[in-house]
This record gives sequence, structure tokens and C-alpha cells, in this order.
Amino acid sequence: MPETPDPTDATAPSADDPFLRAAVDTEQHVARAGWDQPPRLFALVRTARLREREPGLVGDLGSGDGYTAIEQEGLPPTSDLESLLGRMAWPEEVDGVALAVERIVVPPEAERELPDDPREATDRLAAHPLRKDVRLLAACLRDGRSTCLLRQRDHDSDDAVAVGQDIAPGLTHALALTLVGD
Repeated sequence: MPETPDPTDATAPSADDPFLRAAVDTEQHVARAGWDQPPRLFALVRTARLREREPGLVGDLGSGDGYTAIEQEGLPPTSDLESLLGRMAWPEEVDGVALAVERIVVPPEAERELPDDPREATDRLAAHPLRKDVRLLAACLRDGRSTCLLRQRDHDSDDAVAVGQDIAPGLTHALALTLVGD
């Protein structure tokens, strides 16, 4: 079961918040495709607005006034996700954004004395006996709310997904910047 967000944090989504529900639904959608996926990017759009603009989708969208995640196909492959996000911007009709990305997590001591070559360093970390595979889903809205969900491959079930704002603050910050106009 997801952790309950901190009620003292004004930007934290509450458990019954449509934004958190959209993030959880999006994370579960990504999880159904299994592991070893490339990054997946989603625009978050108010469902009511989408129903108005796309009447043919009314039956698929349900009646709630939450957010609908729309996957953005064709995300270019890159090893520098932060640079890609730095060049990205969304039109006003997009209320938020979510990004699912898989990462390898190792104990801090595993990062000591790594080779200078990035490929060799990655190979060494990937082979580390204490490595953990995780998937992050970071999401944010134009109004400043953000959340991050973390699923571990070792504990791959919907009721074992951690939820919080401080799981990947750099990633949620980079996503939030894609929503800021010039």
C-alpha cells in the first residue's frame, strides 16, 4: 500500500487527491509492461478538458474530474535524461507531466574507485551483488504539486510501492521546469 503523504506539506498530494490517483494509475500501467523498459513520458491533462476536446473518448475516460495520463510516443533514446528534459516544454493545455524511468541503486561504497569510462563503470555497478533495480515514476503539476513513486524489482507488487516527494527531488524538479513557460 502506498505511504500516506505528509499532511503538513502544502504541496504534497493527499491520498484522495486526483493527482496522486493519476500518478498511481500511471505507475501501475507502466508496471504491467514489466521490467527493462526505456523511459516513458506522459502528459497529464484534466479529464474534463479532454472529454470536451475529444468527445469520441468519453466512454474511455469515465466520469471523474481527475487527470488522464497520455503517453508521449517516440521519446528519443538518451543516456542524458536531464539534458533531454532541459530542452522540453509543454503547451498550456497540459496540466502536468509524469516520467517513468528505471535505475540501478547500489550502496555508496560501490561507487568508490569506479573506472573513468562510463560504460565500464555502469557494467561494474550492474554486476554489483548488492544492486537493486528500481523504477521511479516522478510526476508534477503546474501548480507546484509533485510526487514520486518507487517500485523495486525485488518487491514487485502494487502494495509495495513507496510514495513521497523526496524520493527523487532532482527528477521532479527537472520535470517541473518543463512546465514553466518562457
